[in-house]
Amino acid sequence: MRIQDLIKALFFSNVFYGICTVALCMETSFQQQLPISNTYFYILLFSLCTYYYTVAYANQQIRPSIHANERSHWYYQHQEKIKYTQFSLLILGGFSFLQLLIHESFSFSSIEWRTWLFMLVFPILAVLYYGTEIPGKGFVSLRKWGLFKPFLIGLIWAGTVSILPIFYYDITHSSNSVFTLTTAFLLLKNWFYISVLCILFDIKDYASDYNFQLKTFIVRLGLRKTISWVILPMAIAGWIFFFLIAIINHFPTLRILFNSIPFIMLIIVSYTMYQRKSILYYLAIIDGLMLVKAIFGILGMILIK
Repeated sequence: MRIQDLIKALFFSNVFYGICTVALCMETSFQQQLPISNTYFYILLFSLCTYYYTVAYANQQIRPSIHANERSHWYYQHQEKIKYTQFSLLILGGFSFLQLLIHESFSFSSIEWRTWLFMLVFPILAVLYYGTEIPGKGFVSLRKWGLFKPFLIGLIWAGTVSILPIFYYDITHSSNSVFTLTTAFLLLKNWFYISVLCILFDIKDYASDYNFQLKTFIVRLGLRKTISWVILPMAIAGWIFFFLIAIINHFPTLRILFNSIPFIMLIIVSYTMYQRKSILYYLAIIDGLMLVKAIFGILGMILIK
């Protein structure tokens, strides 16, 4: 298999999303000064994330038009392999879950009811994003909320990577540490950062969103106004928010610099979006900023005391 085929498989199959999920969860553990979770916990998260993102493409039976993006054609060409991959991910996730039950000691009674309720919000939003039948309401899909869609996706991601590792630590160590100021700060920072990435990602879907009358920022404002009025101000505001919190909490200067690098790169990448980009650019560069954020967040904790 050629290198180019491997790159396409990595990003088109959503394996990269699974990697980003694991990396961001590890960043949370480091920044919360918690031990790294059981390996099977990360395998379970990787499997579920990759499976979830592939659901929307797994049953693509109709040949895409010549105007469709490269990822749509890739899924059509590999639809049989995708079915086996999805099945394998479910098996891998189930096996990891069983291993956790066997090797970990869970203390569910130590978790407060409000924590359980809080944790349920994120998987429910994830299900409602793709859509489901609700009695009396019909088919409900939150992805149709154009302006709110990037913030919804950002919240699901932020809740998963900022809260789940702490929740896992609590149920395996008989503690209850989800609701702290540090957790709230990390949740808000991840939500803000990933939401900006989601708005950037909507640029590639301008034509289809316009045809389906999905009023995203890019459809309502156009490319230049979205970047200049929404994306760049949000990226700069997120950076300032982090900087203020870091100063208040007396973070070491080098740690502040390490954690500022992803925001600087986000601003730089935003400026590149004035020109048309390929689908691989969105998947590798824009989504890759999540991995960049996780790496520099971890290095900031490991190298700087």
